[in-house]
Amino acid sequence: MKIKIKKDLLLEGLNKVSKAISTKNLIPILSGIKFDLTNKGLTLTASDNDITIQTFIPVDKNNMTIEVEGSIIIQGKYILDIVRKLPDEFINIEVIDELKILIYAENSEFNLNGINKKEYPNIILENSKNFVKIRTKLFRAIINQTVFATSNDESRPILTGVNFKIAGNILECSATDSYRLAKKQVTLNDSATETYNVIIPGKNIIEFTRIISDTIDEIEIHIFNNKVLFKHGNMLFQTRLINGKFPEINNLIPKESILKIKASLSGLYDVIDRASILTSDKEKNIVTLETNNNLLIVKSSSAEIGRVEEKMNIVKDKEEDIKISFSAKYMMEALKSFEGDTVELSFVGEIKPIIIKDTNDKNLTQLVLPIRTY
Repeated sequence: MKIKIKKDLLLEGLNKVSKAISTKNLIPILSGIKFDLTNKGLTLTASDNDITIQTFIPVDKNNMTIEVEGSIIIQGKYILDIVRKLPDEFINIEVIDELKILIYAENSEFNLNGINKKEYPNIILENSKNFVKIRTKLFRAIINQTVFATSNDESRPILTGVNFKIAGNILECSATDSYRLAKKQVTLNDSATETYNVIIPGKNIIEFTRIISDTIDEIEIHIFNNKVLFKHGNMLFQTRLINGKFPEINNLIPKESILKIKASLSGLYDVIDRASILTSDKEKNIVTLETNNNLLIVKSSSAEIGRVEEKMNIVKDKEEDIKISFSAKYMMEALKSFEGDTVELSFVGEIKPIIIKDTNDKNLTQLVLPIRTY
């Protein structure tokens, strides 16, 4: 294998696939990146058995010169550091004696030990005939509006994932850690030929959103029994699915309310943010919200620190008043997911879930459970 390639092009590909390299991997070969060079271009592959990322760099006479085709596994950490730090515009990579790798530029030369490609696991990145298409910006928005509500508790693996439901041209994404819930529904341009109900690990889908580019309009979603493959331009991203049944979240969302209030999104966020400054427990950071006519009062207090009280104007749908306590952190993360100017909070009772919606977008629902303070 022998190639001369533009540094920035190679670095971009290495940065993408390196997200699949785990420092904790028990299989040493999976700390490497597989280079496959053909007359059509260079394919880079990395995997940690949980996710696999592959990207293809097509041959272009201005960016790449291929002299000898071939394959080799190169230690991911070292090749990434070398390419990142070399100052030259072009980098040469040459395999000598099958397993010796020579990486050189004008004034630099590195010799690395490679790994035989035969030792690399056989990774199958297959396409489904019945894939689903979604716009890149829409996909990123959906994930950002839901994934924060996933759980970090590995003892309940189902709650560490985002639930994807696809029926016809409707995609519904949901996440919950049992203390809060996020649900977003969108309409796709095309209808799916099958219905899907799968759970994708939250941390894996976050990695995918970090490496996708808005310059590429669409993402293809290929769903299988135990895995899902995302195709984005010349990049393939495959992740395992979480086995199990996701909670029926629609049953958890109250249909009725005793009181609804409308408030400025930015104003409400800032009020809760300031009120949380004096909370003593930074994990729960409990604040109390109460209504008094058309005034919203948010307060918090700590015996060691002091107390704070914030007020803002609101619009209510009834004469009722409510007093309820909740995690400021959870409420602020929920509010951050909205893009409009005004939000609507629905209350069912002091110990019942709070429902948050955008007044102009009913397809995004956030739910936060109250916290007893007595």
